[in-house]
Amino acid sequence: MSEIREYLNAHKQEMTDFLAELVAVPSVQGEAEDGFPFGREPAKALEIMLKKCEEFGFIIENTDNYAGSADINGLAPGLAVLTHLDVVPVGSGWTSDPYTLRYEPDTDKLVGRGAIDDKGPAVAALFAARAVKELGIPLKKGIRLIFGTNEENGSADLAYYRKKHELPPAVFTPDGEYPLINAEKGMLRVYFSAEFNNGFIKGGEVINAVPQECTHDIRLYENGNVSMNYGGMHGTSAHASTPEKGENAITKFLHFNNYGLPLLMKLKELFPHGEFSGKSCGLGFRDEISGDMTCVLSLLYTEDGRLHGGVDIRFPLDRTKAEISDIICGKLREAGFDIDSCEGVEPHCTDENSVFVQTLLRVYEKVTGDKGRCIAIGGGTYVHEIEGGVAFGAEFPGKNYNMHCPDEFITVRELIKNAEIMAEAMAELCS
Repeated sequence: MSEIREYLNAHKQEMTDFLAELVAVPSVQGEAEDGFPFGREPAKALEIMLKKCEEFGFIIENTDNYAGSADINGLAPGLAVLTHLDVVPVGSGWTSDPYTLRYEPDTDKLVGRGAIDDKGPAVAALFAARAVKELGIPLKKGIRLIFGTNEENGSADLAYYRKKHELPPAVFTPDGEYPLINAEKGMLRVYFSAEFNNGFIKGGEVINAVPQECTHDIRLYENGNVSMNYGGMHGTSAHASTPEKGENAITKFLHFNNYGLPLLMKLKELFPHGEFSGKSCGLGFRDEISGDMTCVLSLLYTEDGRLHGGVDIRFPLDRTKAEISDIICGKLREAGFDIDSCEGVEPHCTDENSVFVQTLLRVYEKVTGDKGRCIAIGGGTYVHEIEGGVAFGAEFPGKNYNMHCPDEFITVRELIKNAEIMAEAMAELCS
């Protein structure tokens, strides 16, 4: 509807000003306190958002500072739009204050932590709902906005909210990419260890990223003599769901500098440098929808006389968590390691032929003029454990928004475009 587009363009400055207000809150997870399960800053961002929703005439509820909701009318909700207000730490490399939203007129960029993930999309969802309400678009079902505060650190917010409230029958999150994500691989994270008295190894920072560095100080004992072997390997970081985009410094170390040590030799056999599918671990599965699985040895370090490791696995839709864990844990035990923990989630898939999905794709095509299609990913979105849920936006195809990186951004044009897409979706699904 042209009236939706006109409404949003008329409120463009108000949208960017409110995004600046949210970006100014450093809503990284902090220490839990009474009444503040993820620290005070995520709760502050939630308070600001709910106050704005109330100003717009929405019916708000704060669920114990885990999450909040806003209904645009008194009808039973038929649709929920799920966003989050917490952000990842800023890190280094920013060209300006990450908590001061910066507008670049020549590029149309709004730069700041949370601009694309997920404060910008949350603002777009808010103004989309406001447009539907104030334009008087007739609705037969209610629309609920849900704002979480712990998506970046495990989504305990959503789990708590769901214990208190039933979700509407249709849920989408603009915390992914267009056209629409309907399939997400299963995920498994395995931590293992074994006794190790041959010095120091430090590789990787987090389990869900291809390690960029691996340093070592290996001690070899022979005929009463000790030799010291220092060194380091450099790779290229990438998300663990797309390991082919990086170079694994740990497997590179094992390939070139394992010093004939049995444990390291075994790891080299299980995780050959340049292999991403887990084939050497007895995995290597694929299916037609989600494609090849991935398997990344992403952590390797020494501590208290033990060698510790971590593996991140993303497996296809036609496999189960139990099947994959039995295989990888069995191989690691055969190599001499103890399994310290093995946790994960099953794959997620929503029928691409459902009315919900087809309606969203039709709206995307109508607003953008581009072909709508379903895509499968190795990462997990905010709806991974919501039956029938999909990720719908907010990243447009082929663009890098520096998500989780320095100078994260969204453009003003795309902020408005996201709001227009969401408003049209709300109207289509709930009229």
